[in-house]
Amino acid sequence: MATRALDTLPLRETDAGDLTPDQLRDLYRILANVRRLDTSAVAWQRQGLIPGYAPMLGQEAAQVGAGFGVDKTRDFVFPTYREMGVAYTLGVNMVGYMSTHKAIWHGGLYDPVATHFAPFQAVVGGSVLHAVGWAHGQTLNGQTLNGTAAATGGTASASKTGLGVGLAFLGDGASSQGDVHEAMNFAAILKAPVVFFVQNNGWAISVPTEQQVAGGSVAARAAGYSMPAVQVDGNDVLAVLDATQRAVAHARAGLGPVVVEAMTYRRGPHSTSDDPGRYRTLEDEKIGGGEDPLSRFRTILLAEKVADAAFFAEADAQAQTRADEIRDGVVALTSRPGSEMFDFVFQESTPTLGAQARQWREESEHV
Repeated sequence: MATRALDTLPLRETDAGDLTPDQLRDLYRILANVRRLDTSAVAWQRQGLIPGYAPMLGQEAAQVGAGFGVDKTRDFVFPTYREMGVAYTLGVNMVGYMSTHKAIWHGGLYDPVATHFAPFQAVVGGSVLHAVGWAHGQTLNGQTLNGTAAATGGTASASKTGLGVGLAFLGDGASSQGDVHEAMNFAAILKAPVVFFVQNNGWAISVPTEQQVAGGSVAARAAGYSMPAVQVDGNDVLAVLDATQRAVAHARAGLGPVVVEAMTYRRGPHSTSDDPGRYRTLEDEKIGGGEDPLSRFRTILLAEKVADAAFFAEADAQAQTRADEIRDGVVALTSRPGSEMFDFVFQESTPTLGAQARQWREESEHV
């Protein structure tokens, strides 16, 4: 599917010539690592190592392409529970990330401030509100490129401010949530520097997109909020990268929010507790899945003569080694102190919370 611009945002497809050979090879390495870690995580759940996981098979190009287009020094990503590929691309510690899937922590044992990757959550559409709030804060603070306050305040021009951009991830199912519409409305009114990155993977759990998104396109809704939008082939990592970079540049320039809809396909179940065979057939998956994102990019690299069979073999082997290392780290994770459930609720504790903490210690630790 070709990149299709809606409204006023100028977008085009990227070709391999826009990146250096080293960048192209790095991009494939990330894709290979994400694919191997994702399939490994499903196996870990089946083995009883982790109780649950949300697979992203088929969405590697959408996630890696988007993550590759983020400025990790000033932008901030707000994920759902399925953005493992984005997290990996941004350099998030994957053992810490998997701690939530092992059910010993909420949102991941990694530093959101250092990684610019917010704690992930299972509240459908919840992260979108957070992204808009953070993005509006950038305009209020008037951040410059080096993070100091702009001389002209929060309304400084884009050339002076270089606003940090919030990248909010959501699915086609989440786009039907009221919170998402409220977030888009406020973002447009406030001209918040935020990109709404929609991974339209064809399914809202068991409900196909055509049965829950009127018109079949989330990107088309942007016009109702006077936002530019683009619908891009989510299985083409280069096209996704280009769309993300241009959307981020638009928002960073102080021109307001953008919607990017990456059309892809969830090849596996919604979660490891889901049975997709109850609502679609293997033939449906074969037809709907389209071309495999990794095979597609591999073909491009071969055609451009920047990689050969030896490179791919090495990259795949390294991906397996990395997945094994992460598995060892996940196995080594131990339960966190129960008292931590009270430590991060409020910046300043309340009398009620303090009373609950004391009661918990008396009942659990007998102190």
